[in-house]
Amino acid sequence: MAGRHFGLCEAVGEALSAGPDQGQNEHDHRKPSHVTSLPVYHKSLMVNVRHDWSIQEIETIYTSPLTDLVFRAAQVHRAHHQADEVQGCMLLSIKTGGCPEDCAYCPQSARYDTEVGREDLMQVDETLMAARSARDQGATRFCMGAAWRDVPTDARFDRVLEMVKGVRELGMEACCTLGMLNEKQAEALAGAGLSAYNHNLDTSPEFYGEIITTRNYQERLDTLARVRNAGISVCSGGIIGMGEDRAARYGLLRQLAMLDPHPESVPINMLVPVEGTPLGSRPAEDPLELVRMIAAARILMPTSMVRLSAGRLALSEEAQALCFLAGANSVFLGDKLLTTPNPESDADHRLFEKLGVKLFGEAPRATA
Repeated sequence: MAGRHFGLCEAVGEALSAGPDQGQNEHDHRKPSHVTSLPVYHKSLMVNVRHDWSIQEIETIYTSPLTDLVFRAAQVHRAHHQADEVQGCMLLSIKTGGCPEDCAYCPQSARYDTEVGREDLMQVDETLMAARSARDQGATRFCMGAAWRDVPTDARFDRVLEMVKGVRELGMEACCTLGMLNEKQAEALAGAGLSAYNHNLDTSPEFYGEIITTRNYQERLDTLARVRNAGISVCSGGIIGMGEDRAARYGLLRQLAMLDPHPESVPINMLVPVEGTPLGSRPAEDPLELVRMIAAARILMPTSMVRLSAGRLALSEEAQALCFLAGANSVFLGDKLLTTPNPESDADHRLFEKLGVKLFGEAPRATA
């Protein structure tokens, strides 16, 4: 145990004293200027941004005593982000079901018998109505997901471009997750003003074949490269609780941290088992494993937004508080993430009130 503790201090402590490197926090320009926010730690505590983490280093970080891990992650988090702010996002399924892929966790696959039906691509006005509602609930990023393997090249893609333009005109960030796309489509999305494109790696290369066989790992990396080359910020993370061991989690974290630059957005999901999918009977994951995953992601990718994503409904308020302490600084609002349940907006706002946390752009909370 002592060796692990020393290893964590060595891996993080030396980096903390190394001074700031290139910053890449895409959200700095939106931080409120009011003086009542908790201060960002002194710049001398900022870590060097690295892309060469070894599996051994990641294991040392991930398996360190939980209190040490959360403490170190909180230090890194406060060196780069406002500790009392989280970004509110909203995710809408703009085209549901009928996907030809065989992702074992996904109820939208046409291969599985689930309660999720097939719905055609939404109209632009419907989507923008949902975006306005999301903005009214405090969301500053609106994400649109379509159950496609490959982004279509017909009028449906043109409709998505109009959706992106409309969301941006509302003063919100626009994010899409549409499947694999080519260079021309990435450039068109950039031209429409897309803020970010989500394409998760899901898990490590070694475990990937246990979850998906209809798309290989390199295809995911190639899609992310096209997004990056088009000048769109990258949103990519993964899922825990799919039957993988910790080694697979280290492998996923290493893949994400090897991307140069790091993804600006790293969603960390906990499996929501859905009846009818191959993973529908998976036992619940230990919430403290989610805390470890978030803390490790924060240390490895200090300037990224770490998003506490799917699976949050299964977490107690205490577990969510630990996730925020460990470096999560974004959540998805609304009672549904694509097709899976999510905490209701009122519940989120009550929790934020208890924790003294506010959404980006909110007025400072009164103190007694």
